[in-house]
Amino acid sequence: MKFKDCIKRNKKKIIAVLVVFGVCLLTFLFVAHRTTFAADTNNGLTDQGGSELSFYFNMGEGGSLTSTLQILILLTVISIAPSILIMVTSFTRILIVLHFVRTALGMQTTPPNQVLIGLALFLTVFIMSPVFSQINTDAIAPLSAGEISQEEAFERGIEPIREFMFDQTDEKDLKLFLKIAGFSSLESKEDCPTSVLIPAFIISELRMAFIIGFMIYIPFIIIDMVVASTLMSMGMMMLPPTTISMPFKILLFIMADGWNLIVEQLIGTFR
Repeated sequence: MKFKDCIKRNKKKIIAVLVVFGVCLLTFLFVAHRTTFAADTNNGLTDQGGSELSFYFNMGEGGSLTSTLQILILLTVISIAPSILIMVTSFTRILIVLHFVRTALGMQTTPPNQVLIGLALFLTVFIMSPVFSQINTDAIAPLSAGEISQEEAFERGIEPIREFMFDQTDEKDLKLFLKIAGFSSLESKEDCPTSVLIPAFIISELRMAFIIGFMIYIPFIIIDMVVASTLMSMGMMMLPPTTISMPFKILLFIMADGWNLIVEQLIGTFR
């Protein structure tokens, strides 16, 4: 029994030790295999005349590392692609508003985060579907057919996203980041760098989401104030007001068809 109790208490430590041991073992086997392979290669590829064996790297025409850098950039983009898609689409505003709704109702875990993220994701796909369709038509399909290069496909693909961000970005936010970046004035939207447009768009999305969240909070705050004043007048000061107000909040949300109303108005905020 003592042995079993010891195992239960140190279960996490034992698992960690086994994982570290497994990683070390795999590393040792990999190094041993590479060493054996290198030794066999040196023994089998020695010149008959006794000359030294030389190795060289084929870097392509001109001796550049273009292919290697392209692979490195591609892996970097793939690793940060989810963050990029989140920050340049409607996902940020939708998710923040849904969290405001849950907090205003006084429920900390209902609906759970997975449900809110899933709903925000599908609403984002619904809102961004015209943009994604245009990207597919202008960039992805011609690139797959070999009609355009990768650079031209990127330029064509980023243009619909830029148009979407321009429509949602407040002018003062754009002027702020243009001023920080050292741009005095722009003749057209095409002159605005994407590195300036993206943070301005994110700030505008956060502001709009907080404004919507404040408007959602107002009716539920009124319910909290009424319930709290009623409990105070009845002398029930030890009873938490949130315990009594939560059913009334849920009832109001259901009677007003809250999800339908919030989703409809939220989608309508995108120009």
